[in-house]
Amino acid sequence: MCLGVPGRVVRLHAGGDLADVDVAGVVRSVNVGLLEQPPAPGEHILIHSGFALERMTEEEARDALAVFGEEGGLDVLHG
Repeated sequence: MCLGVPGRVVRLHAGGDLADVDVAGVVRSVNVGLLEQPPAPGEHILIHSGFALERMTEEEARDALAVFGEEGGLDVLHG
């Protein structure tokens, strides 16, 4: 079973496949090279093992985070 976590792109790194992505308030580097085109800052992506797998709408990301918060015992809906 795979677990994907939604995140919001903060910025793209110049000349590479990395982006800084906000995941529940923590910014981390994510490889976006598997996507057909690099995401734009503000876009939401689904992340697994440090790689962006697909784009998500803001609503899809919010719904996924709500599930983690309600069922997973995580406080990811702050801010």
